[in-house]
Amino acid sequence: MTQAEPNSPAPARPAIAKPQVVIYTDGACKGNPGRGGWGAWLKAGEHEKELFGGEANTTNNRMELSAPIEALASLKRSCQIIIYTDSEYVRKGITEWIGGWQRRGWKTADNKPVKNADLWQRLQALEKLHQVEWRWVKGHAGDPGNERADALANKGVNAASR
Repeated sequence: MTQAEPNSPAPARPAIAKPQVVIYTDGACKGNPGRGGWGAWLKAGEHEKELFGGEANTTNNRMELSAPIEALASLKRSCQIIIYTDSEYVRKGITEWIGGWQRRGWKTADNKPVKNADLWQRLQALEKLHQVEWRWVKGHAGDPGNERADALANKGVNAASR
């Protein structure tokens, strides 16, 4: 039997794997501004969750941003996530533009206030809780996940009109 050296480090604990989640998001607006809705379909293994909501007077971009915000906010622990969106505004905003906006005090390159800064800040805060990979998918092109998110967003529009 061998004994451990008195000053040797304890054996490393195996890392606990983060749950893997795939999320499809979409926003919709009837009039821009107008009645709007957002939808998100989340899948983790065999588990699925559908989320949707809406607002009576909003813009399409706010709904596109609300979908990943609400999806991320619904998760109970840190996850490894792939988010599919058909919005280049959302994908590029969170992966490319947000750093510049922050450095400029939430101003655009031409010194105008960033639109929807409240939502961008919330999305960024939620994203930091997870490992997120953003992927663009062409909208209305038959992708089953995108079509499902679109149907949920339209459900949100209908809910907002009640």
